[in-house]
Amino acid sequence: MKKIRIPPMATLIAFEAAARHESFALAARELYLTESAISRQVNGLEKNLNIRLFARVKQRVELTKAGRLYSKQVREVLGTIEQDTLSIAAHGSGEGSLELAVLPTFAVEWLIPRLSGFYAQCPNIRVNLGVRTHPFSFEEEHFEAAIHHGKPVWPRATADFLFSEKMIVIAHKELIGDCIEQPEDVLKYPLLYSTTRPESWQQWFTAANIPTDSLPVQSVGFELHSMLVKAAESGLGIALVPDFLVPDVVWSNGVVRAHELSIQAEDSYYFVHPNNMQHSGPLDAFREWILTTAKA
Repeated sequence: MKKIRIPPMATLIAFEAAARHESFALAARELYLTESAISRQVNGLEKNLNIRLFARVKQRVELTKAGRLYSKQVREVLGTIEQDTLSIAAHGSGEGSLELAVLPTFAVEWLIPRLSGFYAQCPNIRVNLGVRTHPFSFEEEHFEAAIHHGKPVWPRATADFLFSEKMIVIAHKELIGDCIEQPEDVLKYPLLYSTTRPESWQQWFTAANIPTDSLPVQSVGFELHSMLVKAAESGLGIALVPDFLVPDVVWSNGVVRAHELSIQAEDSYYFVHPNNMQHSGPLDAFREWILTTAKA
């Protein structure tokens, strides 16, 4: 069998860190090595490959075109090895952890209150939550899966449908009284909306047979639904929000349905996991649980 020239793992790890930071000093700090040790590893790798991976520019280094390509390949390979190692360890012990990217309000109002059900089934698996509000590259992040709102489109990943959402109109009763009788009466108040779904009010007006050119200028946007709900609770206007993201405490604080008309949102929630990574035991267990729970 022909001998394959594979650089030592320590060399590849040092190169990947140096390439990611484009700094030998930062790579050394991350790996608890000296800067000269990183330099020796990179120099040895360049000599072994007979190609320049970094251009030395005054007091710093920059990836060459070849270095940038090779760093991407090395990062993917190291990621695969890490996932395979975690998968074997998790399957063998029934333990492990899952790094999950979540939408903040979804996590607070839907996921976290239900997590005890998952821990009852899988007491030895830890689910670590981090916030991401937009799609990202799994190859460049530490997350193994994500909760996504939108269309089932995510580069190099599979999106499993969880559920869609019903959008309702809410406001504080001190602002509007008990409710608004006619849909067009909402035009008398500031409209509060999610900046991630700027078209939602237009959809509601269409469902109410109100011309969309009637939309008032007086409207306020919020990036997070928790902020949007709090604004409605504070009497700042009328908000259009997903019904399941309105906590019980808000209803008890004087918030009411401003009008009975609701709409079905065009986008949905999905559980997303990468295609090019080996599934771990924790990922498979959590995926099965959340898909079942979402249907309940």
